[in-house]
Amino acid sequence: MRRLILAAWLLACACAQLGAAPLQVSQVAPGVYVHIGQHKDFGEGYDGDIANIGFVVGAEAVAVIDTGGSYAVGKALREAVRQVTRLPIRYVINTHVHPDHVFGNAAFVDADAAGSGPAPRLVGHAMLPQAMRARGDTYLRNLERELGERARKSRLVAPDQTVKGRLTLDLGGRTLELTAWPGAHTNNDLSVFDVKSGTLWTGDLLFVERTPSIDGDVAGWLRATEELGKVAAVGTIPGHGPVIRDKNAALARQRAYLQALLRDVRASIRSGADMGAAMDTAAASERAHWQLFDAVNRRNVSLLYPAQEWE
Repeated sequence: MRRLILAAWLLACACAQLGAAPLQVSQVAPGVYVHIGQHKDFGEGYDGDIANIGFVVGAEAVAVIDTGGSYAVGKALREAVRQVTRLPIRYVINTHVHPDHVFGNAAFVDADAAGSGPAPRLVGHAMLPQAMRARGDTYLRNLERELGERARKSRLVAPDQTVKGRLTLDLGGRTLELTAWPGAHTNNDLSVFDVKSGTLWTGDLLFVERTPSIDGDVAGWLRATEELGKVAAVGTIPGHGPVIRDKNAALARQRAYLQALLRDVRASIRSGADMGAAMDTAAASERAHWQLFDAVNRRNVSLLYPAQEWE
């Protein structure tokens, strides 16, 4: 017992010297570790730690899946990996472009990460580099306004390798199957399936508890929801919310929200109601099922209404 206490104290001292406390992670399947983000919105109180991020450990290497909303969060995730294993981080996989998932990339490729071995290969959807170029300046300005000094060293780092269709990555005795989706939550969504444990990482193709946020094509998202339902996953890690076993029940809950939103926005347009009125009424029947509903749902209507009006 004394040796365990001493080892824990030495590890804490080492992490303090590195300037970053390890992010808290849980092992949800053998070799699969996840940090559950908080249900906070962007803006006041945002701290860069709202998305589910984590890593998978193989016999030879590690793959990190999403890196968090700032350099500091990414660095804390890197230290969490080092608490678990000294194996090299071979891949950093981004599930999509949103800032709460990707601003920690730099912590895995910057000079101060060199002590942990060769820089990992960054992997993302074929449309991800374009999305990063288009949004990078705006995302960084927003992050600096929200986090101030805590945004230091945060930047978007584009993937070295992109996926159009499917890609299999090898971690040594463990394969990850990556799928690039057509327009859905965004136009650059990527899911990751760990064959060994049967764990599916959906990115923001699936929200649990937190109101789904639209930045792509609702009809495409509904189609992706149907396809995800066919994946034989033992456990599922959504982009936001707790790890779940009953994936299809969660997909059904999300489907109900997206269908209600689409139906009600279309009904508002047909009746001549303006967008402000639609923001107050669209998908109101779903309010009790979701956190952050009022803020996120209004943003969803503001994006969906003009697109449906044009359609």
